[in-house]
Amino acid sequence: MASHPLVSLRARTDADFDALYSIAAELGTWEERNPSAPAPLTRSAYQDRLAKIDADENVRFVVDVDGEAVGSVGLFDFDDLARHAEVGIALLAEHRGKGIGTAAISQIVEFGFARRNLRRVHLQAISSNLAAIRAYEKAGFVIEGRQREHAWVRGRYEDIVLMGILRSEWNAPAE
Repeated sequence: MASHPLVSLRARTDADFDALYSIAAELGTWEERNPSAPAPLTRSAYQDRLAKIDADENVRFVVDVDGEAVGSVGLFDFDDLARHAEVGIALLAEHRGKGIGTAAISQIVEFGFARRNLRRVHLQAISSNLAAIRAYEKAGFVIEGRQREHAWVRGRYEDIVLMGILRSEWNAPAE
């Protein structure tokens, strides 16, 4: 039986830059991670993007596996009145499909509910990314709807699947 990697969330360090830049610059999955049109991303432009992320009210963690940065996960677009936020995750290609994303999503959901007092966490996924949708479902998310042909992804229109989890549906880990 294969052992599961130890996945944790932590603050970004300078040593994580190369791994995170590699994810951000990956044109193959650009449309799944960015609302803007795909374009080459320079290291300096990515450095500027990180500075903007650090300056706003988002919550962003590095996804760490055995001491190595393999991605990032965060909460953004907080609604302080309705107590909800959107979650996003991005992993290095070689770390996808190994349960790491499910573990990281579960941990950020716990952070949102237990530490930030959110009532709801939601996300968007392109409909063809079945592995991601399955990972989100394993973390407790349910499909709430879809925006038909809402995204232009790799040469064709794709539906956006809207998913969410309520604090009342969340199974808090046992202490």
